[in-house]
Amino acid sequence: MSDLAPALSIRQQHPLLWPAMALMLIVGWSSGFIGIRYANEEAGIAVLLFWRTLISGLILLPFAIAFGPRLSLRAVLAQMGFGVMAVFLYLGGFALAIGQRVPTGLVALISDLLPLAIAAMSQPLLGERLSSRQWLGTAIALAGVLLVSFDSLSFGTAPLWAYGLTVASMLVFALASILHRRQPVLRIPVCQSLCIQTLTSSVLFGVCALIAGEGLAPPLTQQFVIGMAWLVLIATFATYSVYYTALRMFPAAKVSAAIYLSPPVTMIWAWALFSEPLTVVMFFGLAVTMLGVWITSR
Repeated sequence: MSDLAPALSIRQQHPLLWPAMALMLIVGWSSGFIGIRYANEEAGIAVLLFWRTLISGLILLPFAIAFGPRLSLRAVLAQMGFGVMAVFLYLGGFALAIGQRVPTGLVALISDLLPLAIAAMSQPLLGERLSSRQWLGTAIALAGVLLVSFDSLSFGTAPLWAYGLTVASMLVFALASILHRRQPVLRIPVCQSLCIQTLTSSVLFGVCALIAGEGLAPPLTQQFVIGMAWLVLIATFATYSVYYTALRMFPAAKVSAAIYLSPPVTMIWAWALFSEPLTVVMFFGLAVTMLGVWITSR
């Protein structure tokens, strides 16, 4: 109970805190598309994720040492395990599925089912029971995501296990989010937790790149550098920091509901930066998703 009291006090004193955090989370989550779009044309997925996590971890390392408390071995191992789930398996699983030619639109849709999985897990694992209104909002938001993604959906010719991998990756991240809220040992300063998680994942992504024969040398091109800076500063630092902080202060289902707005916002990013088309159905889906998120988050 004492662990929740400071968070409750902050929430009561700052009613605009959640809208501000939700906005940062949505922009950061959707902006990962931009970095991947720029950098993936210059390097393979494993190399790209290796440098993304390695650079992130090395930047955070001096802050984790200087400003964080001394960590026990148990805390470090817990963060390493959480990093394997929330970074390596989540990002790597979807990347591998796309590499096996699972259609990108279908992968994105399955990824965006994360709030639904977290909502379903929250009651048995956290005791956070959703009201009928919140379930209604979740269903409406999901319907909006389906409308936005409809034009890009197809089933392709990928092996069956690759489709299962996309679902498994989403469920692993949902479980990791629940564990982060439930386990006190995971609640260390964000600079330390992200440092451990990204450095752990960088080792694993590096091994994957070597096994695939891609090597580890980064392509020193302007496009790769811009994409990497975007992925490290916004898609990793800003997004993961806000997500973990919000999980400590608000119900998991409420935090994850904001992620439903990432596909429509990604759609707007793609239109503004890459001139990808916008349709009336997409705008209608955006409005439906916003309605569902509003109902769930009230």
